[in-house]
Amino acid sequence: MSQDEHLAAVVTNAAQDIGSFIRSQREAAQVSVRQLAEKAGVSNPYLSQIERGLRKPSADVLNQIAKALRVSAEVLYVRAGILEPSEAGQVRDAIVNDTAITERQKQVLLDIYTSFCQQNEAAGGEVDEEPTTDYPPVAGDLTARALGTTPQDSGKDIQHG
Repeated sequence: MSQDEHLAAVVTNAAQDIGSFIRSQREAAQVSVRQLAEKAGVSNPYLSQIERGLRKPSADVLNQIAKALRVSAEVLYVRAGILEPSEAGQVRDAIVNDTAITERQKQVLLDIYTSFCQQNEAAGGEVDEEPTTDYPPVAGDLTARALGTTPQDSGKDIQHG
């Protein structure tokens, strides 16, 4: 097999992989090809060709599809061979592989986790081992904490003047 033939085979496999991945995400979201095409701003036949591995979408089209499916564009870029996979971590892997949450929920958790990691890097890599509050968060205390009161205050009557 020549180098050109090998490259063509790799591109074809990448197109089929991204197409089948997009199809599985669309089906999991219970969206028709027509609905996804409309949301992503691409034609119905073009999306169908992508899903069947006949066309390899550009990064712009993948971004539009990712937004329409509410999944990470990075995931689609990696699947399409546009980006190299990022460094894997236990937390990231656990979130991505969790079947109990939706793709949108996974993306939100990954965004929050990434934000925390970036904050810690900016602070010189410090990670607090101890909680920063005087008391552990308890579901019943959330309202009191939001109002700036302590758990001891939350049982007291509020005087209206």
